[in-house]
Amino acid sequence: MKMEKVANLSVETDWETERHHLRAELGSRMKAVRQAADLTLEGAAQKSGVALSTIHKIENGRVSPSYENLVRIARAYNIGMERLFSEDHDTNQTTRMTVTKAGEGRVVRAKHFEYEVLCNALAEKKIIPLVTTVEQRDELRVEDLESHTGEETLYVLSGRVELVVEHYKPVILEQGDCAYFDSTLKHGLRALDDTETRVFWACTYTDFA
Repeated sequence: MKMEKVANLSVETDWETERHHLRAELGSRMKAVRQAADLTLEGAAQKSGVALSTIHKIENGRVSPSYENLVRIARAYNIGMERLFSEDHDTNQTTRMTVTKAGEGRVVRAKHFEYEVLCNALAEKKIIPLVTTVEQRDELRVEDLESHTGEETLYVLSGRVELVVEHYKPVILEQGDCAYFDSTLKHGLRALDDTETRVFWACTYTDFA
């Protein structure tokens, strides 16, 4: 039992180190993209609607951004979301087909989720495909829900999740279950069990405004 506790502590320590690395990497990339867009922190906050302090903390690797904030920031910088996930992305790329081999997606750590971004080499996509590891947490509150333009679909690969969508009763989805919803409705997702919970998640990335 003691050895098991030591092993678990080691795993937690390794993950904490990796999480800080992912935050720092994403923050550095987001700062570079903002500067390339010739925006100050104040300008970025004004255009995106994300608090200046939040953008500053993200860029310095102090917090993990929510998906909603990633969407807002990318749109404010007038770029596809893939630019936030890859520092060597070719902005002049014209290919319309790409493949991601298993386990080779770009890993991004966000609040309560770990995203593996797939097919990141394709520029200006209308759909963002993700394999997402979902954290177990307490019952979702109104302040935990997010909304943004677009539509989403998710397919449960392992574990069980609770999907909460504004105006609808919460739904429990198990392995093999699928849901599709309007992203403009406030929504949230959480794992229900203390097991690895993963979903395939596809979100449209089209500015309808």
